[in-house]
Amino acid sequence: MRLLRQLFWVFVVLGVISAVILLFTMDVIKIDWVSFMEIQPSYRPMEDPLPVPARSIPIEGPIAISGMGAPENSMPGDEASVTRGKELFAINCQMCHGATGDGTGPIAPFLLNFKPANLTSDVVQSKSDGSIFLTITNGLEGRMPPLNENLTVSERWDVVNFVRTLKALK
Repeated sequence: MRLLRQLFWVFVVLGVISAVILLFTMDVIKIDWVSFMEIQPSYRPMEDPLPVPARSIPIEGPIAISGMGAPENSMPGDEASVTRGKELFAINCQMCHGATGDGTGPIAPFLLNFKPANLTSDVVQSKSDGSIFLTITNGLEGRMPPLNENLTVSERWDVVNFVRTLKALK
């Protein structure tokens, strides 16, 4: 009987010690140690970014400078460019605009506020190459995400060249 009582108290003490350790390890009771990274000062990406230095040119070149107007298409619309543009369109644009660019992609029915643009329409096809490039680059607020981080400058021009061919595919 004495052995059972001693084992009982040993397990009770071990249980209490384990419960106290779990309280601290599971952050039920929080102790702020100076070595914890979560309480050190930190900054999120792009939190209060520094202004662009005067007379500097972005990595992507002068195309990315705002207020300069629509740029000129520097990529010839040859077959290689259109083929690359078609591949990039299939990866980045087809889910909303559809394979033929008519705005009926598989995601389009789920976009309630704004439907994707019909890229074969006269309105889109009458825009300048630079205007289409800037739309791809900057997106449209609340309608289309900007693709400037997904596509390089030359890849965006390839997509513009492919968009120009969509009217003929229709």
